[in-house]
Amino acid sequence: MSVLDAKVPEGPIKDKWTNHKNKINLVNPANKRLIDVIVVGTGLAGGSAAASLAELGYKVKAFAFQDSPRRAHSIAAQGGINAAKNYQNDGDSIYRLFYDTVKGGDYRGRESNVYRLAEVSANIIDQCVAQGVPFAREYGGLLDNRSFGGVLVSRTFYAKGQTGQQLLLGAYSAMNRQIGKGKIEMYNRHEMLDLVVVNGKARGIIVRNLITGAIERHAAHAVVLATGGYGNVFFLSTNAMGSNVTAAWRAHRRGAYFANPCYTQIHPTCIPRSGDYQSKLTLMSESLRNDGRIWVPKNKEDVEKIRSGQIKPRDLSEEDRDYYLERRYPAFGNLVPRDVASRAAKERCDAGYGVNQTGEAVFLDFSSAIERYGKEQANVLGEKDASHDRIIALGKEVIANKYGNLFQMYEKITADNPYETPMKIYPAVHYTMGGLWVDYNLMTTVPGCYAAGEANFSDHGANRLGASALMQGLADGYFVLPYTIGDYLADEIRTGAISTETPEFDEAEKAVKDRINELMSIKGSQSVDSFHKRLGKVMWDKCGMSRNANGLEEAIKEIRQIREEFWKDLRIPGKANEFNPELEKAMRVADFLELGELFAKDALHRNESCGGHFREESVEESGEQQGEAKRDDENFKYVAAWEWTGDPGEANLHKEDLVFENIELKQRSYK
Repeated sequence: MSVLDAKVPEGPIKDKWTNHKNKINLVNPANKRLIDVIVVGTGLAGGSAAASLAELGYKVKAFAFQDSPRRAHSIAAQGGINAAKNYQNDGDSIYRLFYDTVKGGDYRGRESNVYRLAEVSANIIDQCVAQGVPFAREYGGLLDNRSFGGVLVSRTFYAKGQTGQQLLLGAYSAMNRQIGKGKIEMYNRHEMLDLVVVNGKARGIIVRNLITGAIERHAAHAVVLATGGYGNVFFLSTNAMGSNVTAAWRAHRRGAYFANPCYTQIHPTCIPRSGDYQSKLTLMSESLRNDGRIWVPKNKEDVEKIRSGQIKPRDLSEEDRDYYLERRYPAFGNLVPRDVASRAAKERCDAGYGVNQTGEAVFLDFSSAIERYGKEQANVLGEKDASHDRIIALGKEVIANKYGNLFQMYEKITADNPYETPMKIYPAVHYTMGGLWVDYNLMTTVPGCYAAGEANFSDHGANRLGASALMQGLADGYFVLPYTIGDYLADEIRTGAISTETPEFDEAEKAVKDRINELMSIKGSQSVDSFHKRLGKVMWDKCGMSRNANGLEEAIKEIRQIREEFWKDLRIPGKANEFNPELEKAMRVADFLELGELFAKDALHRNESCGGHFREESVEESGEQQGEAKRDDENFKYVAAWEWTGDPGEANLHKEDLVFENIELKQRSYK
């Protein structure tokens, strides 16, 4: 085991990034034209990175497995993007955003990276406004803000309920400008299947053309991985069906350490599953918790009546409702962080208060907000004696303007009108805080290989605050990587073009082809999805919202068994050298089956509760925080970075000690 050096600059935290930029190595504009950079993934992090690097003058190759960068999963981040602009004049600042992010991550993030994220956040908004992103505005013309969980200020900028989509269109437009100028070569429907390392440096990738099945080599002086998270290891998640871990995992197998894989976020406001044959779950934006109140009936008799249809939710009086987040966490109420809200919902449902047929749902109710906004609007319009019906109608208009597309989506999926009856929600796997370990420059442990956005571990600790995913992706792509990658590439200007005709490329391509041939030759009886579902059930049951040592040990054994069976009895129809979605899925699930074991191993070794990692053996036993997660700073105040050894169960642990010089370490309280 080694202690990892994050290469954090010296000096006060508020000066680190500025001083680092002042001293960093640069590549002169004429030389940038001689440097090739590969960007894998074209969501917000990859799209913004590709556009920015090409604008600077580098020659960029960008790869997406979708038919267009516009289909990246970034569009699903609906609710908003954080930035410390303090437009609401409610006490926000760079330090406040920094503090909230470190605290929200349960003190398991790297201070220097988090402060830099908060520092550049305001620049992101200016950049996106200049691109034409239609952020909501308030009556005075300034951009509007709303609140998200885990904070006491309004700092979330939004475009109705489609913020991710609008931001992605901005990055996509910037990319298209560079594609049109010939400075970005765009490879749609190409999937990275291996990283090529030459003399210890990342020098290219092996990809499969998903239309023809052809295996291709692509070389560059540096490789940027911006391929998102690995939440689909659970099978059911809010992620797009194609989201996977393969690019990051292949880099891991080539020497990039994988950090904190057990840190996975369960989002509290998702549409509950409706049966055993569901293929994914749908996220209801956290922005809804601004105005929606979460509750379950106080009495189990009422629970049974609601489940059986004898009474409707609106029939229950206020006295018979348990607004359990407002009761338990009065300071933050419904806007507690996601991990806290998720565990609270699970606790109520496990206790028998779940309001749907499966017992896995709570209510998210907008009736109070509709009435409150209706009264405000009636006053604005001078309707002092407005009837109740008129007030409700006015309130619905306000809610529709703020969340209309989300309400429409919910009604299409569930056939319930959330203007008339409360939404039903339940926690589901959403975001992964773990990822490839990177230093302050966003470089992995493989020189020349960088990881940006959700693909790296660096900013969110053990729990991500809402509306920070878009912030990190764009911060990395627009304002961090374009500076830091130059520090490495400054030494590459005499290297010349990287050839793909080398033994290393030969070996990597052969490894990919051999793997494909092995998968195709199994000719078993079980489908890819059947194995994926079995893995997902083990992960959810034993590595999900709560974990314990016995369950994690069982999970490791069960995942190994599933993996062994996968390589003996998998059935893939079709051929390798053609369009074959089942082969695509098989390669991704093969990597999930290895990641899943490392995930459980990481969760087992970390015998503490922190953020999204809740160990049942580690809870507060007395006092105001009784029953809440209990962190162990004495023994686990570090990043766990795992080195590949040939078997996920035998991975070597390396540690990056976390140092807190600017924020006091203490148990989180949202009460």
